Amino acid sequence: MSDRPSPKPWINAIHAYVPGKATASDGRPLVKLSANENPLGTSARAQEALASARSGADYPDPDAKALRATIGSLHNLDPERIVCGTGSDELLNLAAQGFAGPGDEVLFSRYSFAVYDIAARRCGATPVEAADNDFAMDVDAILAAVSAKTRVVFLANPNNPTGTYLGASEVARLHAGLRSDILLVVDQAYAEYLAPGEDDGGMALAAEHDNVLVTRTFSKIYGLASERIGWATGAPHLIDVLNRIRGPFNVTTSGQAAAVSALADQDFVVASRQHNQAERSRFADAIAALGNHGLRAVPSEANFLLVLFEGELSAETALAAIAESGFAVRHLPGQGLPQALRITIGKGDDMSKVIACLRQLCGESA
Repeated sequence: MSDRPSPKPWINAIHAYVPGKATASDGRPLVKLSANENPLGTSARAQEALASARSGADYPDPDAKALRATIGSLHNLDPERIVCGTGSDELLNLAAQGFAGPGDEVLFSRYSFAVYDIAARRCGATPVEAADNDFAMDVDAILAAVSAKTRVVFLANPNNPTGTYLGASEVARLHAGLRSDILLVVDQAYAEYLAPGEDDGGMALAAEHDNVLVTRTFSKIYGLASERIGWATGAPHLIDVLNRIRGPFNVTTSGQAAAVSALADQDFVVASRQHNQAERSRFADAIAALGNHGLRAVPSEANFLLVLFEGELSAETALAAIAESGFAVRHLPGQGLPQALRITIGKGDDMSKVIACLRQLCGESA
């Protein structure tokens, strides 16, 4: 018998989430292109709301009523079918906790968001990875990996860290192939970066079916990562479960106010999307031009590119050189991607410097 409290064995199996770095190995501060934050910052309206938030002595609205109403108005959703969380991370973890446990399986594609593995293990369930298709999600592989023990399927769309995307017909095909007792969680953290009119159909599935939950976040295009605000929508019984087990005051007063104001500033969202599309396209073209040196970018619909190093130049060498140039990017050997760097789309000048660094490493003129 142990002489001290012992964690459950499935907790010991968790590898803690590692955030993107902001400093070099010698402690120098770096420009962060490692955490998929918005390089344009936060909208002025949201900043004003943060500055004028009420006294910190008061508890926040536990139900985030004003925020849920504003989300509902923008997305044509019933606020009663919305729950807010401490970032979408809290809601992803609660989805696994609410519907899976010891003896159950939580399924997701290889090279998916690292939180899915953690969410499965936190509740004692077994994480299961389905095979990918050249770093993209493969619906047939996911369906083939479903077992009698499967209780939750996570789908990041667009996916992090690859940036790949499943269109509406494929998402519908995935849902149609799942048993009705399996919860499909469509994680749309990067959905606002999709081209106008592009829609994976997740919201419609969540409105029409009892086993679909869609999550979103204010950490990406809305530039409110520091406030930790997310939300989910789905059938009433799904929302009820998440409300039962979420933190009672899980979204701060300042966060709720900032999110409401951010939603009202869709001009900022459009500007952020347009900036991202232009700089992502320019960066992708620059990587394609280095293809003869073994560099390849996975097609992305998010605010980053996963750059593969498949020639003589290694990801580790590029990581060190980019850091020497003043930038932090994400190396993900812990997710089975030792040959890749995930690089957030930053400001134009920053992307030009990263491109120049990679060109120099490949022996090309900057």
